[in-house]
Amino acid sequence: MNALESTSTRPYLIRALYEWCTDNGFTPYVAVLVDDTVQVPREYVKNGEIVLNISYDATSSLKLGNEFIEFKARFAGTAREIMVPVNRVIAIYARENGQGMAFPVPVPGAPPEETRPSPLTSVPAATDAEGKVVQLVTPEGGSAPPEEPPRPPSGPRPALKRVK
Repeated sequence: MNALESTSTRPYLIRALYEWCTDNGFTPYVAVLVDDTVQVPREYVKNGEIVLNISYDATSSLKLGNEFIEFKARFAGTAREIMVPVNRVIAIYARENGQGMAFPVPVPGAPPEETRPSPLTSVPAATDAEGKVVQLVTPEGGSAPPEEPPRPPSGPRPALKRVK
């Protein structure tokens, strides 16, 4: 199996970050880009996105598969079946500190991630015999010394007030 035939790394990264969140006592959240393939309560979708709590306490029958994330959850007391294609997940992160990972947003009309050909890389041709040189530092004695950056305005010293 070569790189073009390999499966997406997204479901593996989602599972790894889910495990990291739960091992550290964090609440894993997934941000999902909603379209017709996503089965979520539409009344909670804002700007075409929904954030779902996928912690053990918030879900039942959670399955983090290679193609779909499936679980049951309660929304305003009503049990709902949730099914999210993995390629619609745009982020997974811990609620408490925001640490996690964001994924590329799928482009409308583009083929799915698994069938999309990888971009070709080209090596620049060696037609320039001498090459280009970029000077990063000015030679000594070349110009006037650089000016010092302006100092930030100083105000009164910060203080805390004790409230009982």
